[in-house]
Amino acid sequence: MKKKTVVIAMSGGVDSSVSAWLLKKYKYKVIGLFMKNWEENDTDNYCASKKDLKDAKKVCKIIKIPFYKINFSIEYWENVFLKFLSGLKKGLTPNPDILCNKEIKFKVFLKFSLKYFKADFIATGHYANIKIINKNFFLKKGLDKKKDQTYFLYTLKQKQLKKIIFPIGKFNKFKIRKIAEKLNLPTAYKKDSFGICFIENKNFQKFLKKYISKKEGYIVNISGKIIGIHHGIQNYTIGQRKKIGKILNKKNTYNSPWYIVEKNVEKNLLIVANSFNNPYLMSVGALINNINLLVNIDFEKYFFCKLKIRHQYNDISCMVKLKKKCILKIIFKYPISSITTGQSIVLYFNKICIGGGIIFKKFPLINIL
Repeated sequence: MKKKTVVIAMSGGVDSSVSAWLLKKYKYKVIGLFMKNWEENDTDNYCASKKDLKDAKKVCKIIKIPFYKINFSIEYWENVFLKFLSGLKKGLTPNPDILCNKEIKFKVFLKFSLKYFKADFIATGHYANIKIINKNFFLKKGLDKKKDQTYFLYTLKQKQLKKIIFPIGKFNKFKIRKIAEKLNLPTAYKKDSFGICFIENKNFQKFLKKYISKKEGYIVNISGKIIGIHHGIQNYTIGQRKKIGKILNKKNTYNSPWYIVEKNVEKNLLIVANSFNNPYLMSVGALINNINLLVNIDFEKYFFCKLKIRHQYNDISCMVKLKKKCILKIIFKYPISSITTGQSIVLYFNKICIGGGIIFKKFPLINIL
């Protein structure tokens, strides 16, 4: 029987490295493909793509699979980065990692692999699983609870799930590193990459100045009193307490840090309050749109499930109902801090991801101003 061909997205990290080795162990014909998604400026070096490319190439040589590279930076710029900037200008906090998975890894990369390599499947180093029941494909959480990445994958469709393999979904991170160490892979103890690819550990505000003009404005407390100056609303997110601008009077009644509770784009105001659990920071529910569902659900009545409002956040019980066409109304079991428009809410039944959408309205515990 002819071996099935799998194209693995080689990122230059340990997860994709071990994923490639596992696929070969499972008797697939494996091809490694490195995607360059950002044209970084050499003087700024925002992305470590040169080092990642080198590591990915070394790994493919060690485990003896063919290696290729492709540049999807134009597609990334148009379908991820520009949408990211557009959201920031509107006062939102979009998630480019979710957009990248939707538009690049499981769309452009998938299509390219099927067409040019005649691949049967693609694979990535995500900590997630795919469960098949009665010919239906379900997205299931990874074994490693801390590393589970289904939050970033909720936009997948059935036709995509049929073509995807997540080789490390049944492993924890410790085991993956041990496998890499045993194989003498150069990525065995390479640090995980955090944050947005094109920014990495660089200063977020400094980076954005290249693309969005800075418009300073006032920082006000929940009573409307001016207490400082911010450096452009696009630089901040709800719940943030560090680097929120120039505070004129750092001392306050509660002797605790200021947290951003709201952004008023029209008036160019940044509204702050004390304490992460301040009632003004809490929400009892939200509306989400751009819905993608991975299972069939009866929306005639409220249904109960769990949700994540961010990656690595604990699951929270909630009640969900269809409010209007393509809009879900979600009521939380208890008030949640720092709900942010532009971010995603992802829904779960036990370990199965049932879909999600983007927050466009929240229901505050107490209305501001």
